[in-house]
Amino acid sequence: MEFGFGDGDEGFRQEARAWLAEHLDGRFAGALGRGGPGSEHEGGAARRAWERELGEGGWIGLGWDADGYGNRTATLTRQVVWAEEYARARAPGRYGHIGENLLAPTLLAYGTEEQRRRYLPPIARGEELWCQGYSEPGAGSDLASLRTSAVRDADGRWRVTGQKVWTSLAHEADRCFVLARTEAGSRRHHGLSFLLVPMDQPGRIDVRPIRQLTGTSEFNEVFFDGAVAEDLVGTEGGGWQVAMGLLGFERGVSTLAQQIGFAEELREVTRAAVASGAADDPVTAERLVRLWAELRTMRWHALRTLGGDPREAAAAGAPSVAKLLWGGWHQRLGELALRVRGAAAAVGPADWSPDAPYELDAQQRLFLFSRADTIYGGSDEIQRTIIAERVLGLPRERTGRG
Repeated sequence: MEFGFGDGDEGFRQEARAWLAEHLDGRFAGALGRGGPGSEHEGGAARRAWERELGEGGWIGLGWDADGYGNRTATLTRQVVWAEEYARARAPGRYGHIGENLLAPTLLAYGTEEQRRRYLPPIARGEELWCQGYSEPGAGSDLASLRTSAVRDADGRWRVTGQKVWTSLAHEADRCFVLARTEAGSRRHHGLSFLLVPMDQPGRIDVRPIRQLTGTSEFNEVFFDGAVAEDLVGTEGGGWQVAMGLLGFERGVSTLAQQIGFAEELREVTRAAVASGAADDPVTAERLVRLWAELRTMRWHALRTLGGDPREAAAAGAPSVAKLLWGGWHQRLGELALRVRGAAAAVGPADWSPDAPYELDAQQRLFLFSRADTIYGGSDEIQRTIIAERVLGLPRERTGRG
């Protein structure tokens, strides 16, 4: 399905732009441009307050069925308009992204009406934050090999035990959706369930930050020791379908906003190349032009695939193609960001001394954080396997696994 903007979208764009300009002034001005990938540790209190500001303005959950959920309605094109204007305004990195863009559409697709009315309004008001309990130390890209389990107690409640890793913003989240094995002895994608777990369970949930190359710790390890789950989404043992449906939603409207941020990073690298004289080198100039052309290609690919059912797009491999496109692109941009600055890119500020740590600048952080772009969210190898086996129908690789 082809995607295009309609005549009424421009008025909505002006409304969104005006609201952002008004509300990003004053107490939120200091949060501008803060909290993006690699710097999600910045401005935590202000960004949490900003979520509530967005909720009061009705800007969370555009496109949900508004009946009783506490948000405004918006067509798909207007969801894209909002995401693009949000990125152009350099508004704070979203604390509520996981709840709004991952859990909410999953509940709309697979949850009960009771679950929607319980969990969606607090997300739409910016009051509750969620994190994602998928990856484990031995089950990252190969998610089906997860070992976290859940069993029913005497009261019929699910009790979750196990370890999750690379859990973004778990230290801030109020709740976590957890993929756990609820059928003893099951293997691979069989016997898994999609559970909703409150994080405020002292002694039953332990969150430990993971220090990264950038020196920040937005990712965490999460240990569950008999933690109580509030709800199960979908059917017992049918969690794999729900989990894969969620990953289809993950590559939706937010990817277009991501590309606005990429475009700004590319402009910064281009300015640095001109300032250093590196742009006069034909090889560097060709790389800058290629990055620009590839970014345009990513945008048109996203627009072309956005209009259909996300579950159908996932079955056709569109999310895997999108991840392969942007992961490698962003990594190449990070490499070029340092190359155009020469030796100066490898050192700290003028007043730096070996005895004191220093804050990375934006392009150093871009380089270091982007090293993980081809790994997290499903590694390049896994994305290519998905396309080969599930879309092209090529023979499965012999791995010895069941």
